[in-house]
Amino acid sequence: MGMMMKEQVQKVIDEKINPMLGTHGGSCELVGVRSDKVVLVKLQGACGGCPSAMITLKGFVLEVLRESIPEVADVEAV
Repeated sequence: MGMMMKEQVQKVIDEKINPMLGTHGGSCELVGVRSDKVVLVKLQGACGGCPSAMITLKGFVLEVLRESIPEVADVEAV
């Protein structure tokens, strides 16, 4: 896993997730990838204080990540 997966996750965030979140005034910053393949992110901008942030995280961010990187186990906001 290691650096390769982190680079893959960053690419998906940059190319697929942030352009979509940006349309709502938000963004997603990669904090890290744990050894158990859980991706740690920080939701920023409008997404940071949004009541629907958990839905965005699990229903959008996780799904988009898994489309490109099936081994992603989960995503957590930190």
